[in-house]
Amino acid sequence: MNTTRQSLGKAGEQLAAEKLVTLGYEIVARNYRCSAGEIDIVARHAQAWVFVEVRTRRGTKFGMPEDSITPRKQAHMIAAAEFYLDANNLNLVPWRLDFVAVEFSLLGKLLRLDVIPDAISAN
Repeated sequence: MNTTRQSLGKAGEQLAAEKLVTLGYEIVARNYRCSAGEIDIVARHAQAWVFVEVRTRRGTKFGMPEDSITPRKQAHMIAAAEFYLDANNLNLVPWRLDFVAVEFSLLGKLLRLDVIPDAISAN
């Protein structure tokens, strides 16, 4: 991944984490990696464990952030969340998968930051 794209992704994840905190989320981990995949943000919110996928876009040439969550990516997110829960002995706790869409203009101005709770069904 090139440094411009990495920087954009890191900026989006930082803004997402800050927004989640303002909404009452407690950030537990960032960029959690396991054999099943990666979770951008692991948090607690309203008695549930929350696994958050952040997608950041500059411009719409490659579509909206939401467009990049393919069924394959969803399956990886579910598997990584289940791995985290199992590895931390949290198998019986409520959990969900949230999504954060971050959009910048081509000039780098933040256009939107949307938090979508329970965006991906694990069932």
